[in-house]
Amino acid sequence: MDELNGKLIACQILITGLIARVANEQRDPLRFLTDFRDEIRAVVNGVNIAGMENSNRVRAVAQQSIDELFSLMKPPSSD
Repeated sequence: MDELNGKLIACQILITGLIARVANEQRDPLRFLTDFRDEIRAVVNGVNIAGMENSNRVRAVAQQSIDELFSLMKPPSSD
């Protein structure tokens, strides 16, 4: 289980870096990140989670993970 958690964390870091890289190439990186986050949240809200008695809990954890990933991305400094 620890190996799986480590791989998931590594995947999250990789995805966060990729999103940040794409955002930095946009004219308005903050708007891009906000729009992208909103799209990802909409996808999570619409995903059919089968085989779970409490899919709302799974969905809430996924939404929390999205918020945590995007909260790590700070606007570029003005320096």
